Amino acid sequence: MDELTAAPAAFYRADAWSADDSLGMLMKRVMQSIALQADRRLAGHGLTHVQWVPLMKLKTGQCCTVASLARDLQTDAGAMTRSLDRLEAKGLVARVRSATDRRVVNLALTEEGDRLASLVLPVLAEVFNEHLDGFSHAEWQTLLDLLRRMARNGDAMRGAEGAGDAADAA
Repeated sequence: MDELTAAPAAFYRADAWSADDSLGMLMKRVMQSIALQADRRLAGHGLTHVQWVPLMKLKTGQCCTVASLARDLQTDAGAMTRSLDRLEAKGLVARVRSATDRRVVNLALTEEGDRLASLVLPVLAEVFNEHLDGFSHAEWQTLLDLLRRMARNGDAMRGAEGAGDAADAA
């Protein structure tokens, strides 16, 4: 059996479930801790998680439109609009209609938004490093490799679901 057709792992069983070993619970706990620590450090700059994440994504070029930001943050258009309304009211983000497609709304950091977004990555680096206290460089690289593999597995499952949806539509 090759890697693509191998049977799924059988590490978890319903009859031997333990919340202490739940991958989802552990990952959620780590993510909540990271967000909480970053929020605490960025609160002095008037930024909440809902605000600093979009600023960082715009600053790093991961997203540049309302639609791509909503998709990346896995939120609906209404929630994204409300969040952007707050960022725009604070003078951190500007919406700019695309010159080539009026349906597309591009996002740009204002000068103040860019200044605040520049504070986010150093804070995240500090918070991540504190969460990795005691890890060796090799362990950190292994963790990244394992998480990337899990992300690829999730992407493959979503792709297979999408292929099934397309087949159903045909």
